[in-house]
Amino acid sequence: MSVAVQSAVVPEKGWHVLHLFYRVEHGQWSMLAPEDKIEAKTNLSQLIQEIRATDHTQLLAFSIVSPKADIGFMLLTPDLHTANAFEKKLSLGLGPDVLSPVYSFLSLTEEGDYFSSDADYARTLEQEQHLAPGSGEFEKALEEFRTRMRKYAQDKLYPTLPSWEVFCFYPMSKRRQPGQNWYALPFEERKALMAAHGRVGRQFHGKVQQLITGSTGLDDAEWGVTLFAHDTFHIKDIVSKMRFDEVSVKYAEFGDFYIGLSLPLGELFRRVLL
Repeated sequence: MSVAVQSAVVPEKGWHVLHLFYRVEHGQWSMLAPEDKIEAKTNLSQLIQEIRATDHTQLLAFSIVSPKADIGFMLLTPDLHTANAFEKKLSLGLGPDVLSPVYSFLSLTEEGDYFSSDADYARTLEQEQHLAPGSGEFEKALEEFRTRMRKYAQDKLYPTLPSWEVFCFYPMSKRRQPGQNWYALPFEERKALMAAHGRVGRQFHGKVQQLITGSTGLDDAEWGVTLFAHDTFHIKDIVSKMRFDEVSVKYAEFGDFYIGLSLPLGELFRRVLL
């Protein structure tokens, strides 16, 4: 099963990200002969393998918990033509009318707008660590900071998705209400609020991996939030704690949540194709 796509060029500004959620139409599936079901599962397996073998492309598949959907995919790839071609193929991966789309979300990986700058860190070195600007210790610490920030930016633009057991996705936006308009705040105030927000998230280092992707102008919400964990309790804990952070309390609007389980394809098929 070959998928014709344009040659993917690694973009300077990150990946395209597609979250795709489908319901299995069990009535249609039950009408297929046993040999047709085997062929359909083989075709989807081969398609998933082909997508995963595509340069700079990642694809995760999940059994979705709750009747919101049955199966979910998360696709990262540099080129929108490639993403579009694979999305159409996945929709038909088990044959016509078997997978019915229930929700999708398009976004882009992004660095973010609130990174600490060299000047910010230089003030920290001078005021908190009492290092003299221009000294050897000062310049060494500043260069180490620059190295960390370059890696941090690369990891946000070109992430490697983990194979952790639990997946969570939800869209979110910032409010524009009178008295609660995020976009009317001065940049420095927004930056300080996001720094405090980030400190809450860092409490879950090693327990939750998160990927925030931008979707302004691409989909109905402004960001997509993807969380990976080994335990659903950690998903609940981080979202609960961050909802009490000032940024979320005053300015965050959350969409629907989708929870999935990462399974080997054989187990995934047994789980969703009853």
